[in-house]
Amino acid sequence: MTSEDTPAGAALHGEAPRSGTAPRLYERAAELLVAQMRDGTIVADSFLTELAVAERFGISRAPARRALATLEDTGFLRREKGRGYRVLPLSAEDSAPGDEATPAPQDTRLQSMPSWERIYGEVEDEIIARISFAGWRVNEAKLAQYYAVSRTVARDVLARLQQRGLVRKDERSRWVAPALTPEHISELYELRAILEPVALAKAAPNASAAIIGAMKGNLEQAAARNEQDGAVLDQLEEDLHVKFLSLCGNQALMQAITQPQSLLVAHRFLYRWTPRLFAAEPFLPEHLEVVGHLERNEINAAAESLRRHLQVSQERAVARVEAIRRTFSAEDLPYLERL
Repeated sequence: MTSEDTPAGAALHGEAPRSGTAPRLYERAAELLVAQMRDGTIVADSFLTELAVAERFGISRAPARRALATLEDTGFLRREKGRGYRVLPLSAEDSAPGDEATPAPQDTRLQSMPSWERIYGEVEDEIIARISFAGWRVNEAKLAQYYAVSRTVARDVLARLQQRGLVRKDERSRWVAPALTPEHISELYELRAILEPVALAKAAPNASAAIIGAMKGNLEQAAARNEQDGAVLDQLEEDLHVKFLSLCGNQALMQAITQPQSLLVAHRFLYRWTPRLFAAEPFLPEHLEVVGHLERNEINAAAESLRRHLQVSQERAVARVEAIRRTFSAEDLPYLERL
């Protein structure tokens, strides 16, 4: 069977998948890369790397690596040592000679990683990518085995994920990552709408005019160009909801805000995988309204605008998660068990 006989190969060449199931994460990434080659966003003879693809779509390097290998196998890319993958010119049939294909890169994931920092980012990405579909139990022993690290390192990773609000302990002290169900999203936004306006009111007197002016300028530029880049949108969200609120000077309050802000962590995935779900990104004018009040030293009005923004954001978050559920599915990982 050739790559074009598989559901993924068929999808890459413009045909509907034959399996009837949603594509997995790496398959969806491969499809989006091909679409960007066809529309000229990615040009022939440019180079793609695992890191660049991972950052482009807000995924970890594991599915990015597999997406690149898939595109190499189907003739869209050619691996060149030390440079990544060269984008090949598209033929009329969107195919390339199979004889020139080189072996897919070896997976080096299981190399020894001595500390939690080496694997934290990928584990966080893998969990964020899956909580749109279901809740998951995280098996600490299998996590350690998968990355060839000690149980202590795996435990450190999970403890930091807990601090980010992405995992928690259940009644049997097992690690779980709750699904982003509409009910859970509603609970998180309700907490945010209570806590964040309080933090903003405390932060405002400590914020310089330069900080507020920079936020306003960045938001205005993004709104003017109808910004859809997930990385830029992530940064704009963080500017208000994390960096500005951290000026409140109340560490206990910021710790209380952390758990419901697991949604903010997840948004970097949601933005990248639901581009142009809305004609224009709705939070930009809402953030501008908050910042405008701050600029005029209307602190109570700014806090109220932030509260309203969080209330209406809840429905949009649900819409993004539902769009992802309809679009693709998550591939299995040995340390994650569906609840």
